[in-house]
Amino acid sequence: MLELAILGFLYEQPLHGYELKRRVAQLTGHVRPIADGTLYPAIKRLEKAGWLTRQTQPGTRAAPRHTLTLTDEGRRELRRRLREADGVEISDENHWFTVLAFLRHLDSPAEQAAVLGRRLAFLREPSSFFYDGERPLEAEEFDDPFRQGLLTIARATGVAELAWLDATLARLDGPAT
Repeated sequence: MLELAILGFLYEQPLHGYELKRRVAQLTGHVRPIADGTLYPAIKRLEKAGWLTRQTQPGTRAAPRHTLTLTDEGRRELRRRLREADGVEISDENHWFTVLAFLRHLDSPAEQAAVLGRRLAFLREPSSFFYDGERPLEAEEFDDPFRQGLLTIARATGVAELAWLDATLARLDGPAT
């Protein structure tokens, strides 16, 4: 998720490390705050893979600033990761939001639709946070108002996302203009 966010933001424009950290934190930080000890090793891995370059510039005060730029190979890697998003990238909401934030970078509506179709298939499978054996439990089956709330909110979110997915897929699969 972190590497995808780094690639995605750098796809849009070169950024200084601090600005990249701020943008990643705005996208994912409400769930997982981004520590320097997490971000900078990820940047180094991406740099070592040849997916980004670092250019050092003098800082306005004391420390030098590093501008990070995505390479052509890094652009291809981002598009590959988006095109092949599946499994946890589709099923985990935080991963999914990161994929969704950058899905516009796939040039092909058919490729975008394929990713959305995998999410749609996942959401259409009956599921819950709580089960009776293999059977998913619904909010109405609980006396506990907190579990009812959790399941009611999850259902409303799911209904909204399903409607959005259906409308977006219809637009992507629509007649070519």
